[in-house]
Amino acid sequence: QVQLIESGGGLVQAMGSLRLSCAASGFTISNYRMAWFRQAPGKAREFVAGITWTGDSTYYAKSVEDRFTISRDNVENMVYLNMNSLKPEDTAVYSCAAHGSGNYYQPSTYIYWGQGTQVTVSS
Repeated sequence: QVQLIESGGGLVQAMGSLRLSCAASGFTISNYRMAWFRQAPGKAREFVAGITWTGDSTYYAKSVEDRFTISRDNVENMVYLNMNSLKPEDTAVYSCAAHGSGNYYQPSTYIYWGQGTQVTVSS
């Protein structure tokens, strides 16, 4: 059974930091590009950060570049998102996902999804 389970979310003050983890089971993440998305209440799901199969390349939404860092451990089957200098507008449910094919900035091209973890940033 394929599963992605996120953890590490919580309540943090503005300018604080959090580290999100995504544990994969039932499949091997080394065969997939992986990414983090987020969805705030009343808004569409949006791309946050992505990483290639070996981790040699990463890419970010403009709103988080220079503050967030995505990484992966293919041996442990884990994906991470380090978030620094958090802002209230970063408040959302964060989900990790495994990419299928197509435009990797689009949620519709991802085939496996976790349930998400809530991140709330207070001002």
